[in-house]
Amino acid sequence: MLLAGKGFQVDFRSHAKAILELDFPDVATQLEEVLLASTIPIEEIIGSGGGETKGTQRLRKALKAKGWEKHNFVVQRTIDGLQREAQSHEVDHTRTFAAGTVALEIEWNNKDPFFDRDLEKLQEAAF
Repeated sequence: MLLAGKGFQVDFRSHAKAILELDFPDVATQLEEVLLASTIPIEEIIGSGGGETKGTQRLRKALKAKGWEKHNFVVQRTIDGLQREAQSHEVDHTRTFAAGTVALEIEWNNKDPFFDRDLEKLQEAAF
């Protein structure tokens, strides 16, 4: 990925790099294109909070332009044919490719409880 040369720090966890490179090369290419085209002016970095930043909004719009849509995953538990429990979780961006569906969360106000919640919901939806 060319992102490191543009000032991005790219970290892969577990087998993420192998999965992207081998199973979802189109995803890696699209994410790289969107990030390389992104800018964050210094005024947005030093400005006060108060909601989703303009940089995050631009990132969301760029992903949407490439076909990444919001999706509400519903996880249901059925016991002996009866639905006992259902939970849903909206994911910022999803897109289906030949190898499967990829979900992408953008945390503009990242707090540990939100990250943990989102990760847990994505894991539940994956199995």
